[in-house]
Amino acid sequence: MYNKMHSRCGTAMLLLLGGLPLAGKAQLSLSAQLRTRTEFRDGQGAPLPRSAKPAFFTSQRTRLSAGFTTNRLKFGLSVQDVRVWGQDVSTINKISTQDNNGLMVHEAWAEVRLTDTTSLHNLSFKIGRQELNYDDGRLLGNLDWLQQARRHDALVFRYSSGSWQADVGLAYAQNREAASGTLYQGTPPGAYPANTNGGSMYKGLQYLHISRKNTHGQISLLALADQFPRFHVDTIEQKPVKTYDAGVHSRFTAAAYAQQTFGRLSLTGNVAYQGGRYADGGTVEGWLLSGQALYAITPQLKAGVGTDYTTGGKSGSRAKAFDPLYGTPHKFWGHMDYYYAGNTFGATGLQDYYLRFLFKPGARWSLQADGHRFFSASSIAMHNRDYGWEADLNAQFALTPVIGFEAGYSYYRSTLPLAAVKAVNNAARSNQWAYLMINIKPSLLLK
Repeated sequence: MYNKMHSRCGTAMLLLLGGLPLAGKAQLSLSAQLRTRTEFRDGQGAPLPRSAKPAFFTSQRTRLSAGFTTNRLKFGLSVQDVRVWGQDVSTINKISTQDNNGLMVHEAWAEVRLTDTTSLHNLSFKIGRQELNYDDGRLLGNLDWLQQARRHDALVFRYSSGSWQADVGLAYAQNREAASGTLYQGTPPGAYPANTNGGSMYKGLQYLHISRKNTHGQISLLALADQFPRFHVDTIEQKPVKTYDAGVHSRFTAAAYAQQTFGRLSLTGNVAYQGGRYADGGTVEGWLLSGQALYAITPQLKAGVGTDYTTGGKSGSRAKAFDPLYGTPHKFWGHMDYYYAGNTFGATGLQDYYLRFLFKPGARWSLQADGHRFFSASSIAMHNRDYGWEADLNAQFALTPVIGFEAGYSYYRSTLPLAAVKAVNNAARSNQWAYLMINIKPSLLLK
């Protein structure tokens, strides 16, 4: 089934891109990705109740990407299929199974350069479904760790000149074509709640990102506003039902990022302020502060320390809780995804103090070891602020430039306050997670 499906997708891509004029310095590319990940989950995302059994499964991302580049045009198309092994039966009755649509468009965009290619100043726009990935991915990231990743339907204007670059992004979401009205259901089926909005999708998004590269690294500023549809909750047959109303709740975030390297020492810092209203209408006035220092002891070994701080609400209120927007939580707050990922931890905010070691003994190998110590940023009723500690180990090996292997193991020692904010009764103290991933990314065509 997979081979037939992917063969048809590849043929469709080639027919589509084959119709584009290959003039001048035009280039056509076609690549693929097969990424399987086998996971053992014994308390990943949240502590398991003591009576619960661990989970074991294999997920797979199958992606086919095509690109076309010519004088003033870049075109990108990426389709992917994300499944868990055994999720589907070995054969499908398409008569009785009409909704079995596992294939989706991950990216489909065109980038048009408005200025002449001989100009030192570049003005362009990129329109369509695309990944948004800025700075270190903390606030706007492609979330590539998830098999389905993250993308946006957006229009992005870009101006660059020398070491400066400025991006203006715009997005406006609707559920479908409509004859009248602009009501938007902000929680589409299957939404992944990788932020504290709980999976709510924005109705509108606007941002300005300005960056400048210098001798030592990069400094950037981000101003972002997002709007969420208003709603109220009715009780129907003794169950809460969310009903969407006209109008929106607006939120804004202002952030600064810097990454600078001085000899063997690399410094990274983030500061962000957030105001306005959450998707549920509650007010917000939150902060994010982070800093990391990484020192190259040898060309092969780096060691560093860092801290992250996000404000949280007090006494049950979430007014001070910072939301890390559309970033990549897995990269920052522990590989077991206890914070700002799929499983919530209330609105208490977070203190994260960590040690990091990076070892690259050769061109093919890389090893990483992190140790995190977590605390709540605000008080918790009847508990202290201790969220426990986590240890992460990760190894990567490139068999060839096309074939890569990755393995990891994490251990989390949880606490009663953490179980309380995650609403887990009789939670186990020892939690662990392990995975093995094979990533195959061949280039199929380069012309």
